[in-house]
Amino acid sequence: MATVDSWSWFPALALGVSLLKCLFINAYHSTDFEVHRNWLAVTHSLPVSRWYHENSSEWTLDYPPLFAWFELGLSHAARHFDSDMLQLQNLNYVSRQTVLFQRLSVVFTDGLFIYAARECCRCVQEQKGTRDVLIRPSFVLAVLLLWNFGLLVVDHIHFQYNGFLFGFLLLSLAKHLQSRHLQGALLFAVLLNLKHIYLYVAPAYGVYLLRSYCFTQDGRDGSVRWSSFSPLRLLALGSIVASVCALSFGPFVYMGQLPQVLSRLFPFKRGLCHAYWAPNFWALYNTLDKSLAMLGVRLELLQEAELPRASMTGGLVQEFQHSVLPPVSPSLTVTCTLLSILPALASIWRRPRGARGFLRCLLLCALGSFLFGWHVHEKAVLLAILPLSILAVESREDAGIFLLLTTTGHYSLFPLLFTPAELPIKVLLMLMFTIYSFTALMKLYSGQGSLLRPLEVVYLLGLLAVALACEVAFPLTPWHQTLPFLPLLATSVYCSLGVCYSFLRLYVSLLRQEERPKQL
Repeated sequence: MATVDSWSWFPALALGVSLLKCLFINAYHSTDFEVHRNWLAVTHSLPVSRWYHENSSEWTLDYPPLFAWFELGLSHAARHFDSDMLQLQNLNYVSRQTVLFQRLSVVFTDGLFIYAARECCRCVQEQKGTRDVLIRPSFVLAVLLLWNFGLLVVDHIHFQYNGFLFGFLLLSLAKHLQSRHLQGALLFAVLLNLKHIYLYVAPAYGVYLLRSYCFTQDGRDGSVRWSSFSPLRLLALGSIVASVCALSFGPFVYMGQLPQVLSRLFPFKRGLCHAYWAPNFWALYNTLDKSLAMLGVRLELLQEAELPRASMTGGLVQEFQHSVLPPVSPSLTVTCTLLSILPALASIWRRPRGARGFLRCLLLCALGSFLFGWHVHEKAVLLAILPLSILAVESREDAGIFLLLTTTGHYSLFPLLFTPAELPIKVLLMLMFTIYSFTALMKLYSGQGSLLRPLEVVYLLGLLAVALACEVAFPLTPWHQTLPFLPLLATSVYCSLGVCYSFLRLYVSLLRQEERPKQL
């Protein structure tokens, strides 16, 4: 553990990134900016009973109730900047005061993320005899978290509140690493009621807390000792979750609006893939279907007029039909997701291996859900990248996986910022973060061998070639007008290979850890 006196560098690091965020106030912002402005207006102008029924804007409220209360709190501060932003009829309203308030609200609420990052850094094991602050695991982790490229571009340019939400997740993980399980469970329950995408990792929380907190002792061989089960501990956990859900959903249950709220939270009619394909298994599946359809037409096995006209590369949120391969339903994606995470859940049930074993299981749940889930957003890859940062500064094997997944996952976010003015910003920010990640982790594990395997190096060089082709060469070709979304397709498919590989490599490392006790 790092001593308290050794943390004088942390405030400067946090202040530096906060000032950097302020430089992006006037940068491009996506439709998510209007989404959150509209939610400010909805929660401020309407009674609670109408929040989840309001549909005058296409950007209806579709986050859990605690986030709606969060927006209501922000709206009371927003009226001091520009009260017109809180008018429901002012759709797509943008003023200098509105932009300033919303940008600063993200920077301000990131204070929770900064505090959570510090708590995570306090949990990592420092190397003995290390005097240079710059190569301490705690310092490297602080930079990897606070200066994370994905969070910077998604929250402070594209516009969202992921830093605030990840603050709850990281703080929850820190509490578990400190063996404060009830506090960790409370923070995660709050997080679930702020944004339901964190259901991706809920199975890891459920199995770990049941196995490692509700069972107080293990057998000699590490097996479950059923006689040590504590009903009181299970009751304590259940009470925490039930209390938070009651505070969040209680008013809507009382008003008989729970079905309406749930229909907003889980809109399965949005289609298998998001507007910009997330780099997951379904991107590969869709590409294979498209390729087989084109091959079938060329071989005269299929008639082009009979194929579905909806384009999978159109960049739109819409449903589409597969041409050759079987269609994919929401229930199928749920089944695939569960099958992909079951081995990880079984592993921490058989042999928990402490909070770090839980963290590894959480990563596999996050990536399994990302790879096989329904209508997955590309930004969800951060749910694996940020927690993996903790393991990366403690294990050489995990550091290699982190470099591969982070580089691939971060580049897959490039299509979110498609305006020419943001091109140098995103390129510079990613280069700075990527170069630091490689150099810092290589110094941290100097003398222990290469962090990446030769094939992985080749893949990352190929990613550089894809980036040059999509960002530099493609805009100069005639295809730029006729096939404008071809770079999105290439980015999604190539990055899918890296994310899938990282998922498999994480599983291999989990299985190796299971084998070690048998070899002793």
